Amino acid sequence: MDRIRIVGGHALEGSIAISGAKNAALPLMIASLLTPDTLTLENIPRVADVGMLLQILSHHGVDYSVDGRRPGEEPHASRTLHLSARNIVDTSAPYDLVAKMRASFWVIAPLVARMGEARVSLPGGCAIGTRPVDLLIMVLEKLGANVEIESGYVRATAKNGLIGGEIHFPKVTVGGTHTALMAAALAKGHTLITNAACEPEVADVADCLVKMGARIKGIGQPTLEIEGVGSLHGASHSVVPDRIEAGTYAMAVAMAGGDVVLERAVPDHLESALDAISQAGATITVTNQGIRVRRNGAGISPVDISTAPYPGFPTDLQAQFMALMTKAKGKSRITETIFENRFMHVQELARFGAQIKLDGDIAHVKGVAELQGAPVMATDLRASVSLVIAALAARGETMVNRVYHLDRGFERLEQKLSGCGAVVERISGAS
Repeated sequence: MDRIRIVGGHALEGSIAISGAKNAALPLMIASLLTPDTLTLENIPRVADVGMLLQILSHHGVDYSVDGRRPGEEPHASRTLHLSARNIVDTSAPYDLVAKMRASFWVIAPLVARMGEARVSLPGGCAIGTRPVDLLIMVLEKLGANVEIESGYVRATAKNGLIGGEIHFPKVTVGGTHTALMAAALAKGHTLITNAACEPEVADVADCLVKMGARIKGIGQPTLEIEGVGSLHGASHSVVPDRIEAGTYAMAVAMAGGDVVLERAVPDHLESALDAISQAGATITVTNQGIRVRRNGAGISPVDISTAPYPGFPTDLQAQFMALMTKAKGKSRITETIFENRFMHVQELARFGAQIKLDGDIAHVKGVAELQGAPVMATDLRASVSLVIAALAARGETMVNRVYHLDRGFERLEQKLSGCGAVVERISGAS
């Protein structure tokens, strides 16, 4: 199993190209099931979850081809996927596939919408809380599907097609909103969605569905209206840049010091996180290339944050910000409101010498003058990269184990960091 070795104490200087957003790429790939025509997706990140989802889509009969990097392109150029679901050969998604990545459960919506039936295993994925699928099931029932749960599988049928309806989410849910958009696009009649997720990745999926012929109003707003159409057609769409990757590298620069341009990053998608990073002592500048982040060696200031649905502080950046706060000059408070078990990185950060106390959904962080490198173990995707951020500023060597979590969501992380002066390398096949 691969490991990543990091020697801390080196400022970051240069530029990092931000990849396409994994959290948009995955539902966009799933949306290919809605049409028999080819869906072309550009700016697909080279991450493990994409490869895993291609296997799952292949199981359903989706043919695909991949355009790789061409001569003269930058080293981190992402890929273009061509997906064709002309013939769906299986409307069942077995446990051994779905258990590997919970986002694959979302195939249930386009399968029911287009084929009238689906049988999908209850999902697995990161162990950061139960993250139940009850709201996704509610969506299908509101649109006229008959849903049964048996032997660990969700079976949904709508033999005469889905029917438009009113869907109100009791809490903001990204997965539920993706499900509702895909299902309602082919449902007969009008669908109203209230308290919808407003994340840029959700808007990106909606924009692509419109290119495919869907009729959606209110994109980017908490109220969405969809007029169902009889069929969708192929389209070409470029995935939005990854705001979580951009925020992660911004925090890495704030932690290690230096001056880095995050190319293609969209500042409007990161306002709450950039504000917190600025309060911590980094200088944020919007440029024609993206976002420039600088910290010239001045100390890190403590900042209290609370995660919230977009446009609030992203839960997917909470672990990274906690790593930054471990070296702040004072005490900070981090409140996690989205997932109940998303503090698993605390024990590993403590191995660096961090001082963190947990009180329910609040982490109290007392900054220390120095972190010390240590062997640490990744527990989930975002927790993994928080350990990398801590290691960049720690004295001595850190070995991050179980980096397959990192590979699920970060494209060529060690190359991007080492290109800016970090001492970081992958050790392949280490036990």
